[in-house]
Amino acid sequence: MSTTAELLKGAAELFPDEVVTSAHVRHLDLPFGAGRFALITLDNGFDHTKPTTFGPQSLANLNAAIDQVEQEATAGTIVGAGITGKPFIFAVGADLKGVELLKKHDEALAIGKGGHDVFKRLSALAVPTFAYYNGAAMGGGVEVGLHCSYRTVSKAIPAFSLPEVFLGLVPGWGGCAILPNLIGAERAVSVIIENSLNQNRQLKGKQVFELGIADAIFEGADFLEQSLIWTAKVLKGETEVVRAEVERGEAWDAAVAKGRSIADSKVHGAAPAAYRALEIIAAAKDGDLQAGFDAEDKALADLIMGGELRSGIYAFNLVQKRGKRPAGAPDKSLARPVTKVGVVGAGLMASQLALLFLRRLEVPVVLTDIDQERVDKGVGYVHAEIQKLLDKGRINQDKANRLTALVTGVLDKAEGFADADFIIEAVFEEMSVKQKVFAEVEAVAPAHAILATNTSSLSVSEMASKLQHPERVVGFHFFNPVAILPLLEIVRGERTDDASLATAFGVAKKLKKTAVLTKDAPAFVVNRILTRFMGEIQNVIDEGTPVATAEKAIEPLGLPMSPLVLLELVGPAIGLHVSETLNRSFPERFTVSPNLKRVVEAGKRGFYVYSAENGFKPELDPEVAALLVQGDSVLTEEQVRDRVLDAVAQEIGLMLEEGVVAEAQDIDLCLITGAGWPFHLGGITPYLDREGVSERVNGKKFLAPGVASVPA
Repeated sequence: MSTTAELLKGAAELFPDEVVTSAHVRHLDLPFGAGRFALITLDNGFDHTKPTTFGPQSLANLNAAIDQVEQEATAGTIVGAGITGKPFIFAVGADLKGVELLKKHDEALAIGKGGHDVFKRLSALAVPTFAYYNGAAMGGGVEVGLHCSYRTVSKAIPAFSLPEVFLGLVPGWGGCAILPNLIGAERAVSVIIENSLNQNRQLKGKQVFELGIADAIFEGADFLEQSLIWTAKVLKGETEVVRAEVERGEAWDAAVAKGRSIADSKVHGAAPAAYRALEIIAAAKDGDLQAGFDAEDKALADLIMGGELRSGIYAFNLVQKRGKRPAGAPDKSLARPVTKVGVVGAGLMASQLALLFLRRLEVPVVLTDIDQERVDKGVGYVHAEIQKLLDKGRINQDKANRLTALVTGVLDKAEGFADADFIIEAVFEEMSVKQKVFAEVEAVAPAHAILATNTSSLSVSEMASKLQHPERVVGFHFFNPVAILPLLEIVRGERTDDASLATAFGVAKKLKKTAVLTKDAPAFVVNRILTRFMGEIQNVIDEGTPVATAEKAIEPLGLPMSPLVLLELVGPAIGLHVSETLNRSFPERFTVSPNLKRVVEAGKRGFYVYSAENGFKPELDPEVAALLVQGDSVLTEEQVRDRVLDAVAQEIGLMLEEGVVAEAQDIDLCLITGAGWPFHLGGITPYLDREGVSERVNGKKFLAPGVASVPA
């Protein structure tokens, strides 16, 4: 049987590029004469921008530190031991770069077992152990603390989570077994399943304490000092830690059942991680932690060797790395400063844009529209949103006053835009309207000002074609809701110059958006793929397949919402408009559904109605059902799914041939950040590769072996 040290040594050899975390042991005398204490600090030698992780060598270093502390505890030279992190970071879990390299099941099993073997030594020490969550803690960083006797948390922690299910794993170093036994199954399911599947929702320090994960909470400024005072009181018996009793009866089973319904609603059985985590939580009811650890090891190894995790890591890397260094962006030194922003239009989209520019850039923002009432309404919306931020304590009064003063509205574009550096239009999606607006803006704006369009499907080059300086026009396509969806498609027109493009990317970065460069092709990326996807769904309905069958066919993809619910969110009229735009460009592939036309002409807001009696689940609106004219070709769910996926694979293949984006990775980044497509799919191309669709349609896979898949 291999020892932990041998296991980790073997794993470290597979991963020579690990950023190694040290585990420094120092000794201190606790306050009030409570005794000598050993404190382990996790630190990878970098600042907080490179968070501390646990690769195999890092685990080996922690193991060696525990060797030392264990000897001292056994000898009676220390009264307790603690573990904390470098400034702002506790630890953010397993090093995913190492996980990507694993090729065999037994290698994956060694990672799970190695982590368990090291961490559980903390609970086996002859003295009480303390975890001091001083900064961001995720995954294995949370779990190492769960193995300690007591935990404190800083109020200043911005992010604390067990995000494994989000990526396609399970919390595999004690999270699934220990957490429900510490805080109860219902709260554990909320942290492990619900938060993960809600776009990896993070906990703040206060929530960590309120959930019972931490026994005490202190201010960030003197967190360690206060934690050590508290530790001394606990060790001296002056402070008693009382934890709520965990219910092990029906409440536990109900929590697991609730977790299953959450997983079903989010991934529809299409991704195994949530279900594997729930199995371990269900089995942890009897409190047998070792059995739970063994189950975690097995689940971890199985999932590491599966496609979902590889897609999850691929998606994570896209968002964290590629999203921050956009492919094809010009040199940032070419970017010009933006000290004032103009917004043409004062409707809801324009007002949302004004608010975003105001909050992120903190420069004057001026809105214009065709009448004073609209201008006042737009400015009023921004003012009301600032007031909401103030009421929630997100900003102070001084900042609220400053932001409110920075946003204004005028009717006269010359007055509003004469000194603006960046002007964006958000007017009606009609080419002649947008060309007219840009001509008016060009006449009054400074020569260096960027003219940006928030068009979702129209040609940026055509929009700029009648201007004297088309080189400064750039597509700047946001996704609704603007404050939530991170994607910004930056469109280079035929004559857009590098300085304008660089300025656009610079602004996108300040707006904290994920910018992807796209060619000026019809509907750019997300809307083109979604319109082809939705178009095929509408085609099969028009041909005769029942609406319910067409919708259910797509469930295995685990998308955030069904196609027709998405259509309702976008608005049938907008969906119809985009399909007509694409039909003009590519009539052989993009259809205009006569049934969708009827729904729009009837003024319906969607295909469904919702009632309290039915628990607000979508039901086909009888009035819409009466409008539908269908053929007699009825497909099965599987046939519908094949048709839809084949269409999407074909469209992505054509987009890559046309050079709409640099690589398939950019398509996936767009779908994840602009349309909420799941991490466990890796966007879409890894899924199409894995299911054999890419080769069936295009004769080849989109991604190289080992990219979003297990290396050969």
